[in-house]
Amino acid sequence: MTAPEGNPAAGGWTEPRATALLVLADGTVLEGFGLGAVGEAPGEVCFNTSMTGYQEILTDPSYAGQIITFTFPHIGNVGVNEEDTETVNAAASSGVRGCVLHAAITDPSNWRAAKPLDAWLKARNIVGICGVDTRALTALIRDKGMPNAILAHNPDGVFDVARLKRQAAELPSMAGLDLVPLVTAAQRYDWDETPWAWPTGYGKRETSDYKVVAIDYGVKRNILRLLAKAGCDVTVVPSTASAEDILALKPDGVFLSNGPGDPAATGAYAVPVIKELLDRKVPTFGICLGHQMMALAIGGQTVKMKQGHHGANHPVQDKTTGKVEIVSMNHGFSVDPASLPANAVETHVSLFDGSNSGIALTDRPAFSVQHHPEASSGPQDSHYLFDRFVALMAAEKAKQAA
Repeated sequence: MTAPEGNPAAGGWTEPRATALLVLADGTVLEGFGLGAVGEAPGEVCFNTSMTGYQEILTDPSYAGQIITFTFPHIGNVGVNEEDTETVNAAASSGVRGCVLHAAITDPSNWRAAKPLDAWLKARNIVGICGVDTRALTALIRDKGMPNAILAHNPDGVFDVARLKRQAAELPSMAGLDLVPLVTAAQRYDWDETPWAWPTGYGKRETSDYKVVAIDYGVKRNILRLLAKAGCDVTVVPSTASAEDILALKPDGVFLSNGPGDPAATGAYAVPVIKELLDRKVPTFGICLGHQMMALAIGGQTVKMKQGHHGANHPVQDKTTGKVEIVSMNHGFSVDPASLPANAVETHVSLFDGSNSGIALTDRPAFSVQHHPEASSGPQDSHYLFDRFVALMAAEKAKQAA
């Protein structure tokens, strides 16, 4: 990474040559200094307003196909470690294509740090740029929406800008893209790790009361940990698992995970499976992409958002209790509440823009939320939703036993 340096022989300071460019689809070129992997990364540019948890954000599979602009100016100052990665699928490497920072990455200053962020980005083949006016870029996204772009890093500072502009302009929209195959598990596996706690770290589930099958559209580790903590014996299956395969595991409940891309595109093969599970009245809980596809499965529609919701400071109201929660969000599509059928009740709503943040079905044991209650990264206000899922399974088991 190149930094400004003095040139006394020339009688003053010289501007260093840009070693990275962010080239937007409309031809805008932002210059900066490269970090992380050398190369070019295409993606949709979004902004994230979180002040902490950059490692969890950079390993969230829901960011597949995207370049993250961090609005918080100091990213990387606590380094990275082996414990805060959210990607489960090692073959997926990372959800994100690239990152845009304001300040250069400093040496890590934290007892948990195992390596600097820059070295970690290189190892995971994530291209980065710093020295960018991230406030101006965020304002542009708020005004014009999330643009496609090419993020290029060349230590020599030599770029074919005309070619990069053409490539950025030709990138496909996120609308219509099924990105789940990039991040889903290749085969079924079991999960028993529970959340991190001082001083022992992560634990192991000792007993279980419920069998849960989690459909992996890009699931995060802490979601699985909280299911295990709630007393669930969790089996994770790939996104292409059939309803027959899932039902053969005799689940007490099914979890629909988060994930990237256009829910309507993934729904082409996922929605028929979800429909059958709902028709069988299997207790079902969905998060993020899982929420959107549950809505599609009951006849609702999803729409692409202008700037999306990405951050750990989003206010959401639980309409069933009246309480307001601060939650973590990461989505570029939303459920159109006007499209929902009569058997779907809106349970949560964003207090930023009024968009739908949760539904529950009146005729089947199923509910879902748009936000990320696992709080990795983010506040823990919505952890209760995992208990709500357990209560749903308990009620259904009691009904069947009666």
